[in-house]
Amino acid sequence: MWTDEVRKLKQEKNAVILAHNYQIPEIQDIADFTGDSLALSRIAAKTDADVIVFCGVHFMAESAKILSPDKTVLIPDADAGCSLADSITADHLREWKAQHPDALVVSYVNTTAEVKALTDICCTSSNAVDVVNSIDPDQEILFCPDQFLGAHVKRETGRENIRIWAGECHVHAGINGKDLTDQAAAHPDAPLYIHPECGCANSAIYLAGEGVIDPQRVHMLSTGGMLEQAGRDTEGTVLVATEVGMLHQLQQASPAVDFQPVNPKASCTYMKMITPEKLVASLREMRDEVTVPEDVAAKARQSLERMIAIGNPGSGE
Repeated sequence: MWTDEVRKLKQEKNAVILAHNYQIPEIQDIADFTGDSLALSRIAAKTDADVIVFCGVHFMAESAKILSPDKTVLIPDADAGCSLADSITADHLREWKAQHPDALVVSYVNTTAEVKALTDICCTSSNAVDVVNSIDPDQEILFCPDQFLGAHVKRETGRENIRIWAGECHVHAGINGKDLTDQAAAHPDAPLYIHPECGCANSAIYLAGEGVIDPQRVHMLSTGGMLEQAGRDTEGTVLVATEVGMLHQLQQASPAVDFQPVNPKASCTYMKMITPEKLVASLREMRDEVTVPEDVAAKARQSLERMIAIGNPGSGE
């Protein structure tokens, strides 16, 4: 069994296996820790493991390396990228900053190490509002890269002096208002767990405001927040607007609930590139190693530490 080989190799290499919530169930189940990317990276940094195997996408493994510079960090498939992280490069951000030299940059953790290194303070989906609220209200802000999370932050904080990068996760953006409206009508009593990266996030707020959906049903949540809410919703049907891999963790958290995806096709191809075979090969051959230049890592680490210093470190996506 591949699971036996993973356990054997993990012990031999003194490795810890991390799996993001969007991984396939088999990978989630073999992992030592499953959750949001930043929370996983922080957990791994506190272990005595020599090797971190991050079953996720590339920017997540970079974050693990930033927080654990003395550990070897592996990703089972180096081509596992992220459309959201790719939507803004370091060059893009340098140019944007040059256009607004007095602005402060707030970047979602779903960014490359190079972008984090050019960032004043990072945020997660669970603490983005708190991060922006911690900044002087007269300070202009450049928020990147997710336009839907940025719109959520602008709406919640009421700030007008926030410029938002037009990036998106193609999977979350594809969960649209029509999907939400149709599913909400089909399940009129079901709570709605909505990730703020989703294209339907603004639609949910609008429908709630118009009385089409009971506002009490609408929960804007990070994936970590969804798991916490699942502990409170113990029966019936719950509609979930995020990548479908999240349903595995939710079902384990609350087995009696029928968790239904708002869009059952919302599956991240990049996340699903991590397979049992690649995990075994990564451990056996110590591939593919993720490195971050120390000067970049040091600056990126500062942007993460500034976020943690506000008192709500967040968890990740």
